[in-house]
Amino acid sequence: MRIVIAGGHGQIARRLTRLLVARGDTPIAIVRNPEHIPDVRSDGAGAVLIDLEKVDPGALPGALSGADAVVFAAGAGPGSGAARKDTVDRAAAAALADAASHAGVHRYILVSSMGAGEEPPEDASEAFAAYLRAKTASERYLAGHELDWTILRPGRLTDEPGTGRVRLDTEAPPGSVPRDDVAAVIAALLHEPLSSGLTLELVSGDVPIEAAVAAVTELED
Repeated sequence: MRIVIAGGHGQIARRLTRLLVARGDTPIAIVRNPEHIPDVRSDGAGAVLIDLEKVDPGALPGALSGADAVVFAAGAGPGSGAARKDTVDRAAAAALADAASHAGVHRYILVSSMGAGEEPPEDASEAFAAYLRAKTASERYLAGHELDWTILRPGRLTDEPGTGRVRLDTEAPPGSVPRDDVAAVIAALLHEPLSSGLTLELVSGDVPIEAAVAAVTELED
């Protein structure tokens, strides 16, 4: 598969790139900083220099030409304010969905967050509440698209080594999950078309990733 990854220099994205390369896929990383191009190329990805906050939406479909799938793994990141949460976590995800549709790329995986889809907790910081609202809006926009979408909501992300075992379901209890395992789940979902149309929550667990992804396909029945 040829897979375009928005936010291609992010921590999950770079892990995903290396997994995709190892299994023979062709990842293409969308990055906004030219200094990041050598890093993603060293991981084995092609690179496309686009700032998703500023690009003309009409120019985006060309960057997706020939792709089999897109992954939105971009984020405004820690320290960013509410405005950037909106322009990246909502608007850029929506722009990529529109571009995928125009380019004829039907498979779209959105990396969202546990807590999206509902009103932020009262004790949430202003920035985190804005982040969750932006993710909720991006999920709703994507769900209204005629794309083969899957929404993945990881729990609290850690840099601990992946265990290869997770809990993946339409609802999961609060918890954490290594970025290694998030990337591995995305890689598996990309090759599992029956996960389309599902919103899945992900935390560490006891089920091997391949088995966990295979099991969610039964949720459509």
